Amino acid sequence: MTVATTSFLIFAASQVGTPGPANMVLLGTGARYGFRAALPFVAGVVLGKQLIIWPVGFGLLQLAEQVPTVFAALKYASAAYICWLAWKIANLRLSRETAVGDVPGFWAGLIVHPLNPKAWAMIVAGFTGFVAAGTSSFDATLTIALSLLICQIVLHPIWTFAGDRIAHAVEGRPAEKYLMWTLAGLTVASVLFVLFGGGTHQ
Repeated sequence: MTVATTSFLIFAASQVGTPGPANMVLLGTGARYGFRAALPFVAGVVLGKQLIIWPVGFGLLQLAEQVPTVFAALKYASAAYICWLAWKIANLRLSRETAVGDVPGFWAGLIVHPLNPKAWAMIVAGFTGFVAAGTSSFDATLTIALSLLICQIVLHPIWTFAGDRIAHAVEGRPAEKYLMWTLAGLTVASVLFVLFGGGTHQ
């Protein structure tokens, strides 16, 4: 085996399924707009990871080693963007009647993972930890890409649906604002963990 596919699938499921910036945004989007309305956004988030996988698989890691300061700057800029999303979540309320026209779409979802430091860490770990030396770039990248795509198609909608169900329980109640602030806080916490807790050094 040139790629440890089974092992990587287990790793990928553990990463895609656990709390992180993207899942917190999905949870908040489902809570705010409802599961069905959020599906185009979910599709964008799912496919957005492919925008990282293929360039990394075909040599972006070499560039990162040559110009590390550029990638460090991108890492913090990405974290700032996710924190901005968290601020928006914190100040939203769950009234579906006022949310329908503002629901984020496919293109908004597409940029979530390219700006998500956890996604970069996960993909780099996949190539460095589960691909045997001498494996062709195409074979390795295709395997990593398909494995992550499968995990995302299954797990990202679950997070979005969970947000929808939570919203039904608290919409219009005093607990609503605390839910949105909690989601925002978890988003920021997940970003800080990735940046300073070792998540980008997997």
